[in-house]
Amino acid sequence: MSSVDKAQDAGWRAIVAKVSLGLSIFAVLWFVIAAVGARFGAWSWQFGLGTMTLNWGLKLIFLALGVSVVAMVLALIKAPRKRAFILSLAALLVAGLSFGRVAAFGGQATRLPPIHDVQTDWSDPIQPSERLVAERKADGAMNPIEDAPVVPEAAEGRWPGTPGRLVSELQEEAEFRPEEQDSPKVAPYPKLDTYEAPVAQPDAFATIVELVKDRGWKIVSADAAEGRIEATETSFWFGFKDDVMIRVLAMEAGGTRIDVRSTSRVGLSDLGANAKRVRNLLDDIEVALH
Repeated sequence: MSSVDKAQDAGWRAIVAKVSLGLSIFAVLWFVIAAVGARFGAWSWQFGLGTMTLNWGLKLIFLALGVSVVAMVLALIKAPRKRAFILSLAALLVAGLSFGRVAAFGGQATRLPPIHDVQTDWSDPIQPSERLVAERKADGAMNPIEDAPVVPEAAEGRWPGTPGRLVSELQEEAEFRPEEQDSPKVAPYPKLDTYEAPVAQPDAFATIVELVKDRGWKIVSADAAEGRIEATETSFWFGFKDDVMIRVLAMEAGGTRIDVRSTSRVGLSDLGANAKRVRNLLDDIEVALH
């Protein structure tokens, strides 16, 4: 070992710092393993999210944070400090960022309404085809698709006062209100409205089918006569499946009326994923058909 290396070597304190960095990196990998394992069927999403992520994962992060702090204190006790300090600082940053991400996830869940089903027109709800119902049943979907769903009692703990309320009401309250709010960013949800396209129904239908295919969604049904398009999107993390139902109907005065519904098969809150999906699809439809 050179004289420079000896001057920077912190002995066992550097070993503690290395262990803290390794533990912090492992904590990050643990979350990836939990999500990807559930996605590819190694274990259920309940085990991957509930047990591995929110239970064991949080404990692992706190352990990594604690060891990182201890390693940093030990690094600062006496010289040489440089190598041990850099390692412990890196460990603390990695663990801190991981904790921040989990905390942000929890904050987002509380800010958003406890719903997993949104659509553009609750006065005339889009209903699934028998084929989609069968696919959901075979997949073990836990959330039913209803005309007027209400928030279940399970939401009382995190979202007090919401159980029993109509999902349509919570969606409306969460949506961006341009007459009251300056920017869509301040609202939990974007505005979701029916889109009336200035093109014939067959052309609109064909265009929307292509947009769905471009997204990589699995098409369940596409019936031009009924004006029905149904597709399923599977998330990479945990393999969550959300079903999208699109209604494309000709209007008497000309043009096409387009409504969209997106609903999750499992889970209480979708963390805004369905509303974002519907808004993005509507934006692309408007651009394509304008």
